Amino acid sequence: MWLCAAVAGIALAVAPAHAEPVQAPATATTTESGKFSFSQYLPADRIAEHAAAAADAVTDLVDSGLSLLGVRYRFGGNTPQSGFDCSGFVRHVFSDALGVLLPRTAVEMARVGETVPKEELQPGDLVFFNTLRRSFSHVGIYLGNNKFMHANSRGGGVRVDDMTGRYWAKRFNGARRIEVDDTSGMSLR
Repeated sequence: MWLCAAVAGIALAVAPAHAEPVQAPATATTTESGKFSFSQYLPADRIAEHAAAAADAVTDLVDSGLSLLGVRYRFGGNTPQSGFDCSGFVRHVFSDALGVLLPRTAVEMARVGETVPKEELQPGDLVFFNTLRRSFSHVGIYLGNNKFMHANSRGGGVRVDDMTGRYWAKRFNGARRIEVDDTSGMSLR
């Protein structure tokens, strides 16, 4: 059975090769705060191992994206050499950092993963905007503190912007969290 550790924006499903199978209960157990608790099913050191793997994945993702700051914008672009459009950038970063191949367009990306409320955004989440008078016409990667990285046609290519700025706040459309399976890439829900 796969266990998911939702840490910093990417749900990472991990089952180390040496791990004994873990049987989940028929009904999920939650803590007093309403959060699912793995503590009844995994030793504390294994929980920490899963959380560390998820945190490392997010760090790799953010580092990969930030290394591309300043790469020029190009409609339909999907490489650092040719330039990026918004979805080409997001797709490249997920592929480069995590080996995950996302769909090609922002609207297709908006159909994968799990919906995340704005107040629960974490680094690594995909954030969507209505920039062309249609839903999910722009996508970026959330960094934390209301910042996101994206390829912007009006601002010199790959850059970081603030989601609370007037332009972006008015156009926010939603967010998705991608579940990453550490043994085979991506698991789409």
